[in-house]
Amino acid sequence: MAAIRDEAAALSTDLIELRRSIHAEPEIGLDLPRTQRKVLDALAGLPLEISTGTGLTSVTAVLRGSRPGPAVLLRGDMDALPVTERTGLPFTSTIDGAMHACGHDLHTAMLAGAARLLSARQADLAGNVIFMFQPGEEGPGGARIMVEEGVLDAAGEPPVAAYALHVASGLLPFGLLASRPGPIMAAADTLHVTVRGRGGHGSQPHHAADPIPVACEIVLALQSMVTRQFDVFDPIVVTVGTFHAGTVDNVISDEAKFVATIRSFSPEARAAVQKSAPRVCRDIATAHGLSAEAEFVDGYPVTVNDDTEMAFAEQTVADVLGEGRYISAPNPLTGSEDFSFVLDQVPGAFLMLGACPPDVDPFSAAFNHSAEAVFDDAILADGTALYAELALRRLAAS
Repeated sequence: MAAIRDEAAALSTDLIELRRSIHAEPEIGLDLPRTQRKVLDALAGLPLEISTGTGLTSVTAVLRGSRPGPAVLLRGDMDALPVTERTGLPFTSTIDGAMHACGHDLHTAMLAGAARLLSARQADLAGNVIFMFQPGEEGPGGARIMVEEGVLDAAGEPPVAAYALHVASGLLPFGLLASRPGPIMAAADTLHVTVRGRGGHGSQPHHAADPIPVACEIVLALQSMVTRQFDVFDPIVVTVGTFHAGTVDNVISDEAKFVATIRSFSPEARAAVQKSAPRVCRDIATAHGLSAEAEFVDGYPVTVNDDTEMAFAEQTVADVLGEGRYISAPNPLTGSEDFSFVLDQVPGAFLMLGACPPDVDPFSAAFNHSAEAVFDDAILADGTALYAELALRRLAAS
């Protein structure tokens, strides 16, 4: 499909300008008014039905084909991270403490470019395309809110397939795509634990009920739980990221608190750890005569690629971008993605796309979320063409 690639390449100047404009003014979370405005401006004049969110500054655009058919959804996330940029790029962030360190500025530009390519083919479309421009992927769960606000029904009926691309500043060489059928990204949940004891003088621990050693024992027990209660081929990961207790060296605190991130790769393992982790915390505290509050907070579900849609996407990559541009990932990634909320309801595929500059070793390059992560603008045309062709081919196949 050289035509789509050529047309996407012809848009490169506009795509780069949009991407760099978004990069220079990054916004965090669910409220992205400047980014939303730039997207709306990029879509202006196209034959799209456009709506914006109420609980977040999302943009949903529907392209209705000239002939009846199903709907396909394409997602691009728009939010940045609370990171101070250190790339030295000429279009570096002008906002202190905010950076597009995960490449969402590229996703937004690619999706806007795909909207232009597909709008030019409206007369040939048998069905509809939903363009989902989403805030709040980095934590707040913007995809979940957009689903609640009706993005999946924007075309009048649920989409038959959904696709998303995600650039990588390292690990993958430039232009290479990677994914796999089944789980591709981990579920990410949080365990909040408070161990309650009885404070006292540090010189007389026998007159107190010290929560710190008990909390430390719980941290170690959670690691043992990982190795003894869960299948090594359906693993979980528990990492305690914060631990807080006490004020000075000679005072025994009343309580100790810690927070852990918990990653899992199947709904079954996720359900099991939701039960076992709080139980471990409470029972160990009880064994020492103390108490523990353990709250498991749901985050993002496992991101699961549909087998059929993944095979279709892999073939589309080969046809549009060429043989050798796709590799099958041997394992899921341990990061998480809120596109999982879409894939929980719609069969689809999530693919990683290498955007590491060609003159940089991808295995030593700063990876996504780094203050030094660099994404090559040259990938924009390929991502735009792939987005567009996924929708075109999927509608044609229905």
